[in-house]
Amino acid sequence: MIERKRRKRKGEGAEISVTPLLDIVFIMLIFFIVTTSFNKELGVDLDRPSNAPVEERERSEVIPVRIDANGQIFIDGRPVNAEAIRANIVSGLASKPDATVVVIADRAADSGLMVRVIDQARVAGAENVSVAAAAR
Repeated sequence: MIERKRRKRKGEGAEISVTPLLDIVFIMLIFFIVTTSFNKELGVDLDRPSNAPVEERERSEVIPVRIDANGQIFIDGRPVNAEAIRANIVSGLASKPDATVVVIADRAADSGLMVRVIDQARVAGAENVSVAAAAR
């Protein structure tokens, strides 16, 4: 009988149960999936110029929106309040439905204002919105 106590069976030993560990890992995974917010970032799509020849447009097919260094906005040479951009572009597109809205921004102009003007032009229904730098 003494021999039985001394002999240890092979494979018999302390086992660590990993089931609670897996439970915790899966609970954490579910927590991170549920609490993560997936926001679709909105951006402005800009078409970069290519080497192709420039297609000339008539002046009547363009609605110029100028932003000066002080943040003043001019549409067709008239000063416009920031809240009235969309309404002025809508009226311009009513008379010229295929017109391109060209945002001409001064280099010192606020880029956030330029983005707001581009957004308002898109909301107004302009299919073609271009950005240009003011000539010095």
